[in-house]
Amino acid sequence: MKKTILVAIVASLSIVGLSSCARKVTRIDTAEQIDLSGRWNDTDARLSAQALSAQVVAGDWLTTHVIDTKKKPVVIVGLVRNKSHEHIDAELFTKEMEKALVKSQRARIVQGGEMRNELRAERADQQNNASVSTVKKFGLETGADYMLQGTINSVVDAIKRKKVVYYQVDLELTNIQTNEKVWFGEKKIKKFVKN
Repeated sequence: MKKTILVAIVASLSIVGLSSCARKVTRIDTAEQIDLSGRWNDTDARLSAQALSAQVVAGDWLTTHVIDTKKKPVVIVGLVRNKSHEHIDAELFTKEMEKALVKSQRARIVQGGEMRNELRAERADQQNNASVSTVKKFGLETGADYMLQGTINSVVDAIKRKKVVYYQVDLELTNIQTNEKVWFGEKKIKKFVKN
């Protein structure tokens, strides 16, 4: 009898213990700012994208290009190098920059990097496998006028259980024909973390 009661008590405690350790996940608004670790996060990427998108769309380079050529500029996004002390996926905000330029209807964006290579591979495949009336030809891509490139840097100052982390995202737009830098943008973020 005592053994049966002991087993029942242990089983009950195990169930209570397991249920209290269960993970709970709650959906939240994507715009809500939550900083758990003090490291670069989605809020930092969003703030950088908003600031830099507004800067590039408002830049004098756009007006100058349209006046000089009577056409919308064509932009390709190159590398944004992460030189910070932690992993940061720059694509989170470079895609937002591309979207801002397209939505503004003031510039055209062409595909770059791995995705461009995938498009070229598809075009090559079509040469042998698509009907003559639908095959896409080589040599008809739209050439970019400008390339967007940049860096993400960070500085950490720490003592005991306190630290200040400073991030700086620098972007620049270069005229591909002349190699002239025509626009600079930056976003700075500073965080105080106390453990």
